[in-house]
This record gives sequence, C-alpha cells and structure tokens, in this order.
Amino acid sequence: MDINFEYYKIFYFVAKYRNITKAAAALGSSQPNVTRIMKLLEAQLNCRLFIRGARGISLTKEGEQLYAHVEVAYRRLMNAQEEINRRDSQSNGVVEIGATETALHLFLLRTLSDFKSRYPAIRIKIHNHTTPEMVRQLTDGRSDFAVLTMPYETPKTFSCEKILDFKDILVGGAQYVGLGGACLELGEFKKYPWIGLGRGSATYKLYKDFFIAHGIDVEPDMEVETSDLMLPLIEHNLGVGFVPETLAAPLLEEKKLVRIRLACDVPGRSIQIVSDKGRGKSLAADTLYKFLRSGAYASGLRA
Repeated sequence: MDINFEYYKIFYFVAKYRNITKAAAALGSSQPNVTRIMKLLEAQLNCRLFIRGARGISLTKEGEQLYAHVEVAYRRLMNAQEEINRRDSQSNGVVEIGATETALHLFLLRTLSDFKSRYPAIRIKIHNHTTPEMVRQLTDGRSDFAVLTMPYETPKTFSCEKILDFKDILVGGAQYVGLGGACLELGEFKKYPWIGLGRGSATYKLYKDFFIAHGIDVEPDMEVETSDLMLPLIEHNLGVGFVPETLAAPLLEEKKLVRIRLACDVPGRSIQIVSDKGRGKSLAADTLYKFLRSGAYASGLRA
C-alpha cells in the first residue's frame, strides 16, 4: 500500500489536537486541505479514523491503533532530526527511558546525577510505571530502554542485563515492636494487615506466588501504585510490608520501623537494564545506556 508519508504527519497533528483547525494552524495549512487529506487517508486505509462531533473529533478504535504507532514514529523522527542538527549528537539529544520506583531509588538517581554532570546537554525523559507497563512501552517503542525491578518474564527479543541484586525485608511501624524479637512463621502473616503494590505490578505477582508456594492465600489490605508510598504508610502503623532493605535502613536506625524476621527466605530481586534487541538506539540513548552499565561496574553494584 503506497500511502504518502505526509498524510501520516497530518494525521498525527489532527489526532494530537483532536481539532482540525488547530492541526491546520500547527501545520501551516488550511482546514479544507487537512480535511481532504484525512478523507484520502481513510479511503486508502479503508476504515474510519475519526468521529466528528459538535465538540470536535475523537478517534475510532482504528484511529487510536494508528496513532499509537504514528506518535512513536513522529517523536523518534523529531529526536533524530534534533541530533543530526547538532554538531555533537553524542553529547546532545533526547533519551526516553522507563524506570520503576525501586530502580530509581536503588540505582538510577545517583547514577543519573553523575551522567548529567558529564553530559548536561542530553535531555532525559523518565516514564515511571510498573515493570509490566514499562515492558509494554518498550514493546511499543515508546522508550529507548528501561531500568526495571525483576524478576519478570520479558519477550525473547529483549536483552536483560543485571545491574544489582537486592533483598526485601518485612517491616512494620513502632506499633509492631513486639514482633521484632521473634521469628515469624509465614502462616502467621495473615494475622496482620499487609501493605503492598497492587495488581498488575511485578512485585504483587512475586509475593502472591511466594505465599501460594507456602500454602497461603492472602491479598494486600492496602494497595499502593508505587513503592515509595509504602514506607510512609508502614511507618504510620497502617500495616506491615516487604520493602528493600537499603531503603528501610535509615528508618530502622531511627527506630521508626521494626524489622520482622521470617522463618523462611524472602525471594531475591534485582535491578536490570532492559532493551529491545531489534531496535537501534540513538547516539544519546546509547551514551546513557553504556554509562549506566559502566556506572554499575565502577561502583561494584554489578553482580
């Protein structure tokens, strides 16, 4: 199917603004011309892309599907154009990465600080979601690569490089000080309210599988979207939860948290850099990717 690529550019602006007039203004074109091109695109694709209403336009299911691909392609073309227009594209450009909250706090924040000191002109956009959502964004090409919390099963076309191993510990607020001197059998866990990441996160699945393997079926009494919300809730005695030992250490030292030891081992986890082997990186993205890997080596984090 031989479709003029200019049609996709015009479609991008119409879908972005959901308004023909605004799209025409952004393109420096006229409203009748934009309308004509969109009708031609619909005819060539043999489907409706827009539903026109009194308040503007909305995308059909096919329109949403097309926009998901065109938006990624357009953004990448603009990033590539920006790099080419600069004299040193390794030291400039835009990088889009995905990162889980745990990966941000355990590794990425301090490493990015060093990176920005060395490459101040490289702009970084961070998408902060759960591991499954980050994998979907990588699959769709919406991120250059991601720094994720594992374990999680990724597509075979992905490359996964371990940066560091870490372990979770079970903690509660000061109210749970009575549990600090004993070794809790996992079966007793059901007596206490559990604060955990919600369904759809890799951490939720990890601990659900962990409990089921020990013959326990339990759901979080309080679900949060990101791991950084867990510590304040636990500190305020709203329940117990599994958190990275490194992040809990300062609060344990201040006696704001109590470590609750279990009679069985908690599953190990890791931070990994994940990328799509079939998709090339821009020079700026490759620079950041290699810097993160070398940063892990230099600090002794890499397993």
